[in-house]
Amino acid sequence: MKRALISVSDKTGIVPFARELHSLGFEIISTGGTAGLLQKEGVPVIPVETVTGFPEMMDGRIKTLHPKIHGGLLGMRDNEQHVRQAGERGIQWIDVVVVNLYPFEQTVSKSGVSLADAIENIDIGGPAMLRSAAKNFRHVTVVTDPADYEGVLGEIRAAGCTSLETRRRLAVKVFRRTSSYDGAIDRYLSRELLGEQPLRLTFDRCRELRYGENSHQEAMLYLDDRCGEPSAAGARILSGKDMSFNNTIDADAALEAVKELKGRIGVAVIKHTNPCGYATGETPGEALERAWAGDPVSSFGSVIACNAEVDLSFARFLKGEDVRHIGYVVEKGRLVPREVPGKFVEVIIAPDYKPEALSLLSRTKALRLLKAEWTGREVQERKTYRKVVGGILEMDRDLALWDRFQVVTRLAFDERKKALAEFAYQACKHTKSNAIVLAREYRPGFFQVLGMGAGQPNRVDSLRKLAVSKAAENLQMEYDALKPDMPFEEYRRKVFSEMVLASDAFFPFDDTVRAAAEYGIRYIIQPGGSKHDEDSIRACDELGMAMSFAGFRHFRH
Repeated sequence: MKRALISVSDKTGIVPFARELHSLGFEIISTGGTAGLLQKEGVPVIPVETVTGFPEMMDGRIKTLHPKIHGGLLGMRDNEQHVRQAGERGIQWIDVVVVNLYPFEQTVSKSGVSLADAIENIDIGGPAMLRSAAKNFRHVTVVTDPADYEGVLGEIRAAGCTSLETRRRLAVKVFRRTSSYDGAIDRYLSRELLGEQPLRLTFDRCRELRYGENSHQEAMLYLDDRCGEPSAAGARILSGKDMSFNNTIDADAALEAVKELKGRIGVAVIKHTNPCGYATGETPGEALERAWAGDPVSSFGSVIACNAEVDLSFARFLKGEDVRHIGYVVEKGRLVPREVPGKFVEVIIAPDYKPEALSLLSRTKALRLLKAEWTGREVQERKTYRKVVGGILEMDRDLALWDRFQVVTRLAFDERKKALAEFAYQACKHTKSNAIVLAREYRPGFFQVLGMGAGQPNRVDSLRKLAVSKAAENLQMEYDALKPDMPFEEYRRKVFSEMVLASDAFFPFDDTVRAAAEYGIRYIIQPGGSKHDEDSIRACDELGMAMSFAGFRHFRH
């Protein structure tokens, strides 16, 4: 007669599982509380001490650590010596093992738990039985997760035993579980007994990427199944080529940028992790059009994220056959428009796609369409890591925007300018340091980055050489298209005077303020905190500018 050994802390589903095993011809061996529950529910049980000839003792610390248990698990049925030795010692084979472990992780997660309580929840016999059974997977089925009960029963009903493929899968699952369990114990005891804080990172699933940062580099993406929020890593590819390393990095940057825009429809156009385009809109299509206009040159070959369901207007803007698609080339120092067949992008990532939008976009076979579904029950990861040669860095994720909005100048922000400042600071948070972002309200309640400077050694260069020149260039293209009844310089200064400048870190001197004033910029948001803050405040008051301190800086390296 076949035998199953059942000893579980989590008793979810164990009674019907054991009852059906018995009906399928299995003797049930069990321990302690599990045996008591099964007997109470009318499932015939052989107590473990009947098998071992040795009573449970020392508060249950000793019960299954015995040759008649582990011999029944480890013995190979096709090894004549093992079979003979088992017969000589009265060891009977155990064919199915169902064990889950003392709730150590749950115990130590409770506030005020004592060291003694934690130690009593370190399971010894359970991991030993799981490992013995998993080692002998050719002959033993081992189950540690109630989610596997029905599948195991289904195979036994159909064939009298489980398949070797299933036993292999379950064995690997066991070793992953015991590894995780031992890691939790290591972390807790290292902290409590040694004052140390080891780091154990586990990623069970991986996916091969097309290539690494460059085509001669191989790359893998390891997936964190515990992630509770929308992610580029966990997004489903609906259409297009496989992702590369750079695609994944940029898709992550794009998605994180639009997740920032809570309560607003927004689009981020990312190039080399920086939002070269960032905008909100009444529809995804409008947000995309405005984000694209933030840098229509860099937007070609970009990665795009939207925090709302992609609509047909979004798809038509990129790939519509009845849409005039414009690219730009440089002639005599100016950007000159040229008609092109379509707008080339590498990746789009969004919560979902309207069927007609998906149909149009998926015609471009090279375009990767990713679905990162929002559930409404997202739990944000709290830590982030970066590998460096010889070590790994851990830090809290930058999940906050500011701790205050403190206007420090005589000129104030009205409510609309405050909303624009918030948007500009959100964009700046996702731009590489030293970062300067110029943002405007292109129509009431909707915002657009018009120019940004990223990754420069000094902040004044980010402003003068990049953000301002890009904003002016974008406005020149807009001016040429709209043909307003005023000279371009007047048009530019009018727009600049209503923009907000955001800086990811404080101004060490007043030079950034004075440089901004030269271009007619009147509103600034920055973290504050420099010992020369008063110089910047004095310069703003002298030049008729408004400035707010946000408290938190947002370096991004």
